Amino acid sequence: MSDIDKNKFKFVTEKEKEFEEFRPSLTYWQDAWRRLKKNKMSMVGLVGIVLIILFAILGPYFTSMSYSDQINDFKNLSPILQIYEVGPDTYVTLTADYSLIRVDKKGRLIERLKEFELNESVITDESRTDFTKVLSPTEQKKKNDEAKKTLVKAYTYGEDLIYLDYSGVVNKDLDYKYVFTYKGVVTNEKYKTVWNKKYPFGSDNLGRDVLTRVMYGARISLIVAFAASLVNFVIGVTYGAISGYEGGRVDNIMMRIVDIINSVPLVLIIILMMVLIRTQNGLWRIIMAIGLVYWVGMARLVRGQILALKEQEFVLAATALGVSRKNIIARHLVPNAMGPIIISMTMMIPSAVFTEAFMSFIGLGVSAPMASWGTLANNALSGILSSPYQLFFPAAAIAITMLAFNFLGDGLRDALDPRLRKG
Repeated sequence: MSDIDKNKFKFVTEKEKEFEEFRPSLTYWQDAWRRLKKNKMSMVGLVGIVLIILFAILGPYFTSMSYSDQINDFKNLSPILQIYEVGPDTYVTLTADYSLIRVDKKGRLIERLKEFELNESVITDESRTDFTKVLSPTEQKKKNDEAKKTLVKAYTYGEDLIYLDYSGVVNKDLDYKYVFTYKGVVTNEKYKTVWNKKYPFGSDNLGRDVLTRVMYGARISLIVAFAASLVNFVIGVTYGAISGYEGGRVDNIMMRIVDIINSVPLVLIIILMMVLIRTQNGLWRIIMAIGLVYWVGMARLVRGQILALKEQEFVLAATALGVSRKNIIARHLVPNAMGPIIISMTMMIPSAVFTEAFMSFIGLGVSAPMASWGTLANNALSGILSSPYQLFFPAAAIAITMLAFNFLGDGLRDALDPRLRKG
């Protein structure tokens, strides 16, 4: 020891000792949480999941409508209302299906104006065609023919009519395609553009609130997702742990059963369940079908983890001490495989959400009038060109939910998998 050259070492000064930071001892889960917090995208996903859950649970309590409430007078209303002032203190907005809704100055909905049956006197009404001079019979006929081509609809308002004509041009600055005529006054400029206060996400073709239906759709999707996760955990972990620990012929038989179940398409299982289970609530069919199929992936994962862990010394020590097989699996093997299990459960949730939406989209999911993101997307297809918002909001909800769970799953994988740890 006396032969060591102290000049080859750099000693820490007293000042440096004061600023030297020592990381405290952390448990496995504390260290995993510390690593997870470093991943910004996983924290974004976690916040997104919390907001989605609050949106689904608390959101419907803040709306005055249910998912099945219909107001046909206010159907196909866009989230953004283009308001026109057709007369003094008279404001209207036009829907995609040419319904004229009377609103107030701030854009609040008042009533839907009744359509007036078109006839020759309405088509050639001078208060609409705006004659400024006496016309010859030829000019009169030409003017009437033009009026017939441009008139779209007429609406009753009090004792007068509001006419809707196609302008024939789209002005680049004013961006108007239609003109309104009320008491001889032609209006083509928008008074203002406001957010729909009654239907923030718009209304569908039956006058139902899209926002409320998206909220209830979130409930259904989350119920299916978490029910699938619960089944995945209980059945998949138990089945895979027993198969992996027993090994041999037992393992071979159990895995062949998994192969058979995995070979049957999910759509076929749901169709068979629809025939066998006579229930009006398609939600339970979806949950049962996903529960029958989704656990096989977890069983394979857990089996592989148990096959590796059962060769470790702590299992041999537990066996030598006389610990039962049940306790070895429940208290020693499964807890040591919880990292991959949690990662798999998190990554499986967006898959279950998408599966439920897909099944509802093709008509094998929840039944009307229940709201599901898949049924909302299916109902919006018929009016996708005129009312694209009806498809946008449920599709955006599906995409945001799947992204949030995928972000969190990626972060958990980096935090819990020892082979991916970097510090």
